[in-house]
Amino acid sequence: MQLGSGRAPGKIILFGEHAVVYGRPALAAPVTQVAAEAVVEQGPRGAGLTVWAEDLGQQVAVRDAAADDPLAAVVRLTLAHLGLAEPDWRVTVRSTIPIASGMGSGAAVSAAIVRALADAANTQYPIPNLPLSPGAVSALVYEVEKLHHGAPSGVDNTVIAYEQPVYFVRGQPPQPFTIGRPFTLAIADSGIASPTRITVEDVRQAWEREPAHFDALFDQIADVVEAARDAIAVGEPDALGPLMDENHALLREMGVSCPELDALAAAARAAGALGAKLSGGGRGGNLIALVAPETMDWVVMALRKAGALHVIVTQVGA
Repeated sequence: MQLGSGRAPGKIILFGEHAVVYGRPALAAPVTQVAAEAVVEQGPRGAGLTVWAEDLGQQVAVRDAAADDPLAAVVRLTLAHLGLAEPDWRVTVRSTIPIASGMGSGAAVSAAIVRALADAANTQYPIPNLPLSPGAVSALVYEVEKLHHGAPSGVDNTVIAYEQPVYFVRGQPPQPFTIGRPFTLAIADSGIASPTRITVEDVRQAWEREPAHFDALFDQIADVVEAARDAIAVGEPDALGPLMDENHALLREMGVSCPELDALAAAARAAGALGAKLSGGGRGGNLIALVAPETMDWVVMALRKAGALHVIVTQVGA
């Protein structure tokens, strides 16, 4: 018998990745074409709570799992937040979000589990403050993000929990930003896994070696983010193209691009994209390209020919 369910979208960072870890702003948006879903069902008496990650072929018994197991951790954190002892429930998780690609798969799975557990608790127990607010979901997911990424910026959990485009500065409340006119992005999966923890740590080590140089790069990225926010707000998305190219160049200088992403960017621009940049941790994962209606099909075709495994077309602000 189904007791509850939860869903959470993927996400992309539009501008500001890596610099956001150092207090600079970032813009991010949800991608609803892909999502994680969790369903809670009654389990056998005395079995405790188990999580079945269908896509990974992995089953986790929460009572026996290690403290740093992300699936068990999100369950324990949520139950503690709700004030519940471990129930005899089975949580099944499915996701269409590519793993380790910069689209927030880990945060989305965590958010879906949080929402499903809260939904089940809401039907089974008299618990106040349910359903959980986006802020409460975000805070719980952020704790699990530390296991995935070590020193996460907080962008993934924020945009996924709030399910709307946000302007984000670490340590400050997220700000939904105005979209004057919707714009379309092609999201190309390079097929190369991009563990964010590794690239974040590599950038940190480089910053420690050359703090003045990297702080200057972070400041330039912050300027790009602010210019992009202004262009989006006044309904001039075409102005985003050069800003995307500039952001990608700065990320290349930081050492977080790779030949495959650069080739995808070049192919997209040659096919008519107004701009292109990596999105997420880099050295793999996804590239995003700004496309107009008349060039969208050409850009998608060019990205596939250049090696993209999958291309998702999404509209921001629709």
